[in-house]
Amino acid sequence: MVPTLRHGDALLVRRGGRAVRAGDLVVGTFRTRPDLLVVKRAARPVDGGWELRGDNALVTDDSRVYGVADVLGRVVLRYWPRPTWFSVPSV
Repeated sequence: MVPTLRHGDALLVRRGGRAVRAGDLVVGTFRTRPDLLVVKRAARPVDGGWELRGDNALVTDDSRVYGVADVLGRVVLRYWPRPTWFSVPSV
């Protein structure tokens, strides 16, 4: 799977982590790197937070390296340059 987002994409984010489900694109911060704001896919809830994974399995700048993350919001829409609504992918 190629990365879903690219540098420069403009996103609409619904704040709050309560409506997050596994598979959603989210904005979050890792507890070990609170200064780093990331957009990743929520994999599963762990220890009061979430395990976040990138869509590119070869790049490991996600929970495999930084651990548990706190979700700040769920990505709802990419509105520029290619408008796309986001939902949980079907398996």
